[in-house]
Amino acid sequence: MKARYLTTAAAAALALAGLATAANAAGKWDGGDDLATSPLECGMGPAAPAAPMKYDGGQPTNAADKAGKEIVVVDVPKLIGIGYFNATAKGIQDAAKDIGNVKAKTDGPTEAKIDEQIKFIDNYITSGVDGILFAANDPVAIAPVLKKALSKGIHVVGYDANSTPDAREWFVNQSPFNGIAKSMVDAMAKETGEDGSFAIVTSTFTTPNQARWIAEMQAYAAKCHPKLNWLETVEAQEDNNLSFNQATTLINKHGDKLKGIFGMTSVATPASAEAVTKAGQCGKVAVVGLATPNAMKPYVHSDCVKSVVLWNPIDLGYAATYVMRAAVDGKLKPGDTSVDAGKLGKLNVINGSEILLGAPYIFDKANIDKFDF
Repeated sequence: MKARYLTTAAAAALALAGLATAANAAGKWDGGDDLATSPLECGMGPAAPAAPMKYDGGQPTNAADKAGKEIVVVDVPKLIGIGYFNATAKGIQDAAKDIGNVKAKTDGPTEAKIDEQIKFIDNYITSGVDGILFAANDPVAIAPVLKKALSKGIHVVGYDANSTPDAREWFVNQSPFNGIAKSMVDAMAKETGEDGSFAIVTSTFTTPNQARWIAEMQAYAAKCHPKLNWLETVEAQEDNNLSFNQATTLINKHGDKLKGIFGMTSVATPASAEAVTKAGQCGKVAVVGLATPNAMKPYVHSDCVKSVVLWNPIDLGYAATYVMRAAVDGKLKPGDTSVDAGKLGKLNVINGSEILLGAPYIFDKANIDKFDF
């Protein structure tokens, strides 16, 4: 596990030393965790159904009976002020309006710093709320304050980026980690060729969802695109300037060898596309990543980016709010297999205590203008 906490410079040094230079290199990605990977089948084959798992979430202690009554919920994402979490916040407000007896607000740090996120959550525990929604900057570091909330009778539901399961009741998973991995790697192989060399710009090696996506990408690439060459992975926080600079450094460092960049965040992907554009490398360096359509429209329309992988973050916030309401009302209990999510219909429970939003969506030139977030 200690390798998860390597600095960007150290990770780059390891990559240059040949310890993680290929997608099918022996051992795990240096930033990975201890969880097993489950790569999907190659090509277009259907995913095998997951085996049911026992509920592994936590439970609030002596929670007030608020079934059918108005509840006050605070949403504390990784950070506020970026398009992605503006979209999840909109979904939360849309759901609160549709439900009618939920008062919700979004508040949090302006930088993706776990210590700041913990302070915000702790302050709302003290001031008193009925429920906390969160997207974790670090799955382990956030756990104690979430467990504190549960101990105070506050309902806790995660979305986008998980905590350790016992620190919250439910987690709304935007898409299976292996599904995101398959979509990303297949798109990169299509654009660079089966033997293309790529690099990754992520936020931090400890950000839970990104760490899992990358681990699954490595496993899927080894299985289905074994000749893809993984150059290195660099950190850029959730910072636009740093993401642009890191992508520019990758372009300059690897030259003609670099055929593609994966952006693992809604900040890193457009910043990487801008770096490729400024370097005059459109058509030579593919950019494949997770981002909101509005941020990527200029690059898609200029043909610098062919496709963008994401889910609808508005729906993600919407679903999390319905899950919170159902948990408070006692309509979603350990052992249940689905939950009603309003206009989204019934969503399935997977992995014991996760709610699955759905498969990833591919935005491209033909459909990206249909979306506004």
